Amino acid sequence: MTPLRQRLIDDLRLRNYSPRTIQAYVAAVVKLTRHFRSAPEQLTPEQVRQFQLQLVAQRVSFSHLNQVTSGLRFFYAVTLGRPDVVHKIAYGKRPKKLPTILAPHEVTRLFDAATNDRDRTLLRTDYALGLRLSELVALRLEDIDAARGLVVVRQGKGAKDRLVPLSPRLLEELRAYWRRYRPRPWLFAGARPNCHLSIGGVHRVVRRVAQRAGLGKTISLHTLRHSFATHLLEAGCDLLTIQRLLGHKELKTTARYLHVSAQQLGRAPSLLDWVARPPSTPASPPEERP
Repeated sequence: MTPLRQRLIDDLRLRNYSPRTIQAYVAAVVKLTRHFRSAPEQLTPEQVRQFQLQLVAQRVSFSHLNQVTSGLRFFYAVTLGRPDVVHKIAYGKRPKKLPTILAPHEVTRLFDAATNDRDRTLLRTDYALGLRLSELVALRLEDIDAARGLVVVRQGKGAKDRLVPLSPRLLEELRAYWRRYRPRPWLFAGARPNCHLSIGGVHRVVRRVAQRAGLGKTISLHTLRHSFATHLLEAGCDLLTIQRLLGHKELKTTARYLHVSAQQLGRAPSLLDWVARPPSTPASPPEERP
């Protein structure tokens, strides 16, 4: 390992970045170095910009492009202390796409498509708690506080702990799951000893179950988290509470679920019903549904 790479890693560790983020940022600098076959500290701002344009030409995903951008901005701003390069490294514009949401009966259909108790419990746990994938696989038995009816989500995004309510129904299911599989210390153990289920393993489970369910939607584990938030909103839960349950830093991130809530959208007046009124009916603007 070169001294410069070690310095980058140390800078990230000092700021308490997660291991996955450290790995991604280091990979971004390595990619830049290999592209020009030159030490990154010797590159000009225009070369870094050309590297970004090359990524765009390769049609990499928005998330990957901005992850590389974040890594390079940190490297040049913090590790090298070169603000002249940082201002040339622009973020891409985030595409505004609505998340995929499952109706309650579709969630049940997805659960029923799981062929074994572990996969079913994995999916039901994620939906009941609204967890990110990394938070789900990192759950330990000690995080289940049955006495208080809570689950401790440790070191989620932003290295923050948070509490999520544990329903009596999920508690009973987790107890039945534990009696059958005896996992320890991880709730969802991986194939290797003392390792939790891998992220790739979860993706395979979701893909397999989604295909069997045949819902006609593109489904990932994050779809259950989106559905969790939307269903809470439709059940009358306020946005601030949902924000805390999801671990969002800003309320505007949570507010996007207002745009996909069937209940919220259903309050809009029906213009076709209004224009199709009998001719004798006095004209009046459509009223919002109660």
